[in-house]
Amino acid sequence: MGTGWAGARRPAAVTMVPMTEQDFPSNWGRWGSDDELGAVNLITDEARARGAAEARTGRTVSIARVTTPFPLTGGPLGAATASTTAVQTAMLFTGFGAPAMAEVMIVTTHHAEVTHLDAMGHWAAGGKVYPGVDVADSSGPTGVRHGAAEVYGSGFLTRGVLLDLAPGGRLAPAHPVTGADLDAAAARAGTEVLPGDAIVVRGGWDRVNGGDEPEPGMTADAIRWMHAHGVAVYAGDIGDARPPLVAGVPGALHFLALGRLAIPLVDAADPEPLAAMCTRLGRWTFQFVIGAPRIAGTTGLPVNPLAVF
Repeated sequence: MGTGWAGARRPAAVTMVPMTEQDFPSNWGRWGSDDELGAVNLITDEARARGAAEARTGRTVSIARVTTPFPLTGGPLGAATASTTAVQTAMLFTGFGAPAMAEVMIVTTHHAEVTHLDAMGHWAAGGKVYPGVDVADSSGPTGVRHGAAEVYGSGFLTRGVLLDLAPGGRLAPAHPVTGADLDAAAARAGTEVLPGDAIVVRGGWDRVNGGDEPEPGMTADAIRWMHAHGVAVYAGDIGDARPPLVAGVPGALHFLALGRLAIPLVDAADPEPLAAMCTRLGRWTFQFVIGAPRIAGTTGLPVNPLAVF
């Protein structure tokens, strides 16, 4: 028991989930053998209209982290560390009195300090990516050919639901998030998650500045819940437990939600301002909007998800 367990409740045991085609749901083939959108196919015109109806005032809240770049020209005054290499920049000097300034930016997309979208080409299992494409046919030295993030260039517009797992506080260290937790959060919000909705999950954890305590994580049971409710997009500050949960499927959010159910993930989101706004307004549903950059051949892209009230 590490130092992070002082005064904390031990997590309940999580039942192991057999990882077979028969025992766990899969969306591979559901939308065809060449599909690249995954569960975003659940965002129908009806789901988009439901989301648009939530935008009553036009007030917006960002669900993205603020990422502080590290200068490539830092030299002896600074040294890049694991917590400063999410984004690195170098100014392009064009002389004094220049009419404009510019920079070169290097982004490590799948970094805990960058709010980013995981596309289908990001996760492989058994040598294949969704919906059964060989990794060799999906990606290569020049980039992603199948399941790249630019397929989401038309954007996501649907209804979003905040599921706050620990209102006013945070989940206990190493807490295994289950479907019952998600049900309880939806009940507190006074709403039901419907097919085509995006969910934003708040557990009160900062995965970058949270110290060395064991982090909570999604379980296979929670992923089954997402499948049963037709979740189209997942965002939140709760990801896969670190270190992996004592029992259960390690990496369930990526291995099951992204890999098997093809639910695109918005990793490293910051739902704190959203939770504050929801509490202030007394409503936990909103229009969820993402416009993904149209940069071809990537496994993921930095994004700035917006909640519109």
